[in-house]
Amino acid sequence: MDMWLYLLKNMSKLDKIPDFFDKRVFGLIFDIGEVAKLTPEDKIAYEASLKHKRDAENTYSTAQRIGHDRGLKEGIAQGQYQKAIETALKFKKMGLSVEQIAEGTGLTIEEIEKLK
Repeated sequence: MDMWLYLLKNMSKLDKIPDFFDKRVFGLIFDIGEVAKLTPEDKIAYEASLKHKRDAENTYSTAQRIGHDRGLKEGIAQGQYQKAIETALKFKKMGLSVEQIAEGTGLTIEEIEKLK
């Protein structure tokens, strides 16, 4: 409680957070105080830079999520394709016809004929 009273009483005189304040707790209050001291023009510039920073962070986050989702889908599709190839090879060893293998695996006849 004493720290809060000290802070409220001396906020306008302080240039930085005193060492005896916990920066995690009082840092935001000092940041707000710094913004409050800005001229209207500087405040507009500051808010524009914050908006630009947040937009960039959101763009990066969205791109990362989209890339992850796309990679996951491609990985699953590749895995399914590999499984179909493995199954086709087993079917081929069992003596099934190319048409039966195509029906059972979803692969094209051309893909099956290329398998060795």
